[in-house]
Amino acid sequence: MSFDRVGAPFRGVIPATVTPFREDGSLCATGLANLTRRMLDAGCTGTVWPGSLGEGQTLSFEERSEGWRAISAASEGFGNAFATISAASTRDAVRQVEMAAKIGMRGCMILPPYVHKGSWREYHAHFEAMLSAAPLPMMLYNNPAAYIVDVSAEQVFALAERHANLVAVKDSTGDARKLTALVAGNCGRTRKVGALVGLDDCAVEGARMGCAGWIAGLANALPAESVRLFQLAQSRDAHDVAACESLYAWFLPLLRLDTVPDFVQLIKLVMAETGTGDERVRAPRQPVEGADRAKALDTIRRALASRPRKEVSAH
Repeated sequence: MSFDRVGAPFRGVIPATVTPFREDGSLCATGLANLTRRMLDAGCTGTVWPGSLGEGQTLSFEERSEGWRAISAASEGFGNAFATISAASTRDAVRQVEMAAKIGMRGCMILPPYVHKGSWREYHAHFEAMLSAAPLPMMLYNNPAAYIVDVSAEQVFALAERHANLVAVKDSTGDARKLTALVAGNCGRTRKVGALVGLDDCAVEGARMGCAGWIAGLANALPAESVRLFQLAQSRDAHDVAACESLYAWFLPLLRLDTVPDFVQLIKLVMAETGTGDERVRAPRQPVEGADRAKALDTIRRALASRPRKEVSAH
């Protein structure tokens, strides 16, 4: 595998897709398909659903299956449809992988078991069971703040040596040393693993460090800006570097909405303000209110009032 294909097919800007809900609170598969196509049309290489941003913890197995069918059909010929695999038990996680393969998803993002706090031996067995459940390319999601376990680069590479379909890691630690260990750790290895940025406000730094892609949140509302930002950040051309700095300075206040506890509600609020979605979330989540809402709306509306349309059109 050449270095420029490390992590494939998990490369470029891949939005972690939100879950559209109908007024009665049910999954809106049509809305999910439309959102998928809109992001792919803007230059995203694929989408992954339903992770934390997609409120995956609240979705039933049947809803996941319905949503995967919708995004798989919407992505055909346009980009990659990836399934997020997340469950409290290994049995349920394996069942999800098997269904994703049956539907025709192009790969999976695999999470540690929800809630469980145990030894690496237990997490290792959980990951191995998912990796062995189907011959799909897979990306391990490392987010210790949300899922307790912190998977080291060496543990990732050891898993990849045993499972050739582990081709990438989404890192949401916010620790540059983690990304460095993953990117530099590929040197001299037969089985290389791509590193993808998992926090929106680290996208530029990750791209400049050599990350293969960005699992993006604000791309749900602003996909063209997200694609342009990551492309500019990967370039060393002086003009692109300057353009990246300008676009990043504008985008950063919005990107930081992806890094706070109410990130689901806030990103859906940006979508409502941009006319790309609505604020419906599934309980126990509720839309932001009061001072938090006023502060978020001020940030969002200030940014949208100075949206750099000309620069984005260069995509």
